[in-house]
Amino acid sequence: MEKFEREIRESKFAELMNKHFTASSIPKGIHCLSLRLTDEYSSNAHARRQLPAPELLPLLSDNSYHHFILSTDNILAASVVVTSTVASSLRPEKIVFHVITDKKTYAGMHSWFALNSVSPAIIEVKGVHQFEWLTRENVPVLEAVESHNSIRNYYHGNHVAGANLSASKLQARSPKYISLLNHLRIYLPELFPNLDKVVFLDDDVVIQRDLSPLWDIDLKGKVNGAVETCRGEDEWVMSKRFKNYFNFSHPLIANNLDSEECAWAYGMNVFDLHTWRKTSIRETYHSWQNLKSNLTMWKLGTLPPALIAFKGHVHAIDPEWHMLGLGYQNKTDIESVKRAAVIHYNGQSKPWLPIGFEHLRPFWTKYVNYSNDFVRNCHIMET
Repeated sequence: MEKFEREIRESKFAELMNKHFTASSIPKGIHCLSLRLTDEYSSNAHARRQLPAPELLPLLSDNSYHHFILSTDNILAASVVVTSTVASSLRPEKIVFHVITDKKTYAGMHSWFALNSVSPAIIEVKGVHQFEWLTRENVPVLEAVESHNSIRNYYHGNHVAGANLSASKLQARSPKYISLLNHLRIYLPELFPNLDKVVFLDDDVVIQRDLSPLWDIDLKGKVNGAVETCRGEDEWVMSKRFKNYFNFSHPLIANNLDSEECAWAYGMNVFDLHTWRKTSIRETYHSWQNLKSNLTMWKLGTLPPALIAFKGHVHAIDPEWHMLGLGYQNKTDIESVKRAAVIHYNGQSKPWLPIGFEHLRPFWTKYVNYSNDFVRNCHIMET
């Protein structure tokens, strides 16, 4: 019996590790897409054309338009977010998309949107290297995280040796959490100094309804319009309080936070940048990140320090705007998915991965252009 139980434990752990490595890897087709589009950027002048056209540049800072910000290095995922937003909009001509990516993906990302028009919406693609504000002096988080050996080992080291890891602990060890792209949202007021109100979207969402009413929501002096995740029909997905993210046996956490306080979600957030600039949110974020060198205060990446930094600055919005859990809740109610304005594949089972849930994938794949030459030549197929 002991041998049988040990084999079961080993089998479960192997399954957990395989899923973790699959979730952390880049599918061959998506890697191919990035390489081919990067090559196209160097050989095709049309792929290098200015985005947006020169006469549209003033609209990038026009607050009468609806500005969406997306930070990602996944070209296929970015195309789905943009395409679904434009397709679901009642006034696509009022949409301005600001896509931010890293230096290695910039040429490929620019090529995709230069060759695949989203008109009448407007789009710009910028690499992090093109923002003069992003210096080591202004962004101490990354330098602190990447220079600390224990943190680098936590995210990039050997997860197998002597590990007693759950699925959530493994997800917390995804290298994406020390990516600058994942921290960028805390710097939006400085990166977009002329914008007053924006909607920030993660790259694993699909938009199913017109989002223009989000700009009419009165945030009542708050900075962050977000869906709370401590109450809702799905008791697993919507049961997150501070105690789910923080280690309350740590004195700094116990003395400063309430374990029963309701958490909220990243993924689809309405940010009032004008009000944000009057706060010390960024400084609070930095101070708590600097304290976290021993990895004992919280888990799951960039949300916990944001829960602290935005404390007192969050306005709860209707949960139908943002449905979570499609990347880890296999029993998600399909009718609820259909009703939601934004569906979020947060979790390991992304729709572009082989471990994505089959019954939830079609909501994402309907916005992939499988007839596109680059998509076909990289053998990215609807499954």
